[in-house]
Amino acid sequence: MTGSPKAKPSIAVLIPCYQEALTIGKVVTDFRRELPEADIYVYDNNCTDGTAEIAAKAGAIVRREKRQGKGYVVAAMFEQVDADILVMVDGDDTYEASHVHKLLEPILRGDADMTAATRLTSHGEKSFRPLHVAGNQMVCGIINWMFKSSVSDIFSGYRAFTRESARQIPITAAGFDVETELTLQALYRGQVIKELPAPYRARPEGSFSKLNTFSDGFLVLLRLFLIVKSYKPLTFFGAISIVLLLLGFAAGLRPILEFFKFHYVYAVPSAVLAASLVLLAFFSFGLGLILNSMNLRLLELEKLVAKNK
Repeated sequence: MTGSPKAKPSIAVLIPCYQEALTIGKVVTDFRRELPEADIYVYDNNCTDGTAEIAAKAGAIVRREKRQGKGYVVAAMFEQVDADILVMVDGDDTYEASHVHKLLEPILRGDADMTAATRLTSHGEKSFRPLHVAGNQMVCGIINWMFKSSVSDIFSGYRAFTRESARQIPITAAGFDVETELTLQALYRGQVIKELPAPYRARPEGSFSKLNTFSDGFLVLLRLFLIVKSYKPLTFFGAISIVLLLLGFAAGLRPILEFFKFHYVYAVPSAVLAASLVLLAFFSFGLGLILNSMNLRLLELEKLVAKNK
């Protein structure tokens, strides 16, 4: 007796949009051509330029997210759309729709929980603003050091997820720091992320980026800081402990030398400061150990709850 053929996984393309009237029609049409079996959702984040109407005419399912910010849109998409595989792509026509098949391959084979299109190997001269590439590499370096990973493009807006992967990731970001959170949360939960090089075009004439280099860059660094503190407490508080210990030794050098030379400490304030810094260093390290143990227990509980659902 032969088993019934396995049903083909359902696919949904999710496109967060804010003021993308110039490009959204082409993006929807391109993905309908590449994935005719997929449902294509365009999330209107309070557009006033006719983006929603153009997307609907192109054949997309249009939904609105009234809370302003890409993070809110991604959270709504993950919560509302039910499909076996979710493809997320920006609506600015900077990504090649044809590349979606390469993103889907590792997921369909069961080799990845999340895939991301990396843009830094093939892009146009005006695809990135000044400092964006350097900032991307700096953040990737910190994340790779923390999680022993090999992420090369933390800010990619072109990704694919299994349904289980998307449901395991809690989205707390409100703005453009959401891509950083997606990667960090996935790495923390032990998900497998595979990156695939993809061409990245400059925005067409008349289209503009909503990303602010400095304010959004600050939000990304803040998100990184908060997630390191929350999910890697031993790394975070251990680093603080090392800094405090070094400062304590530096402050205590003079009192120590005085004691050995004169058998008396004249620099009493320095000695008090040194002792305080060393005590704070041990306190910080102990706090990191306690929070790390709590995190491990919470992660075990999360996995047990997910297993029993």
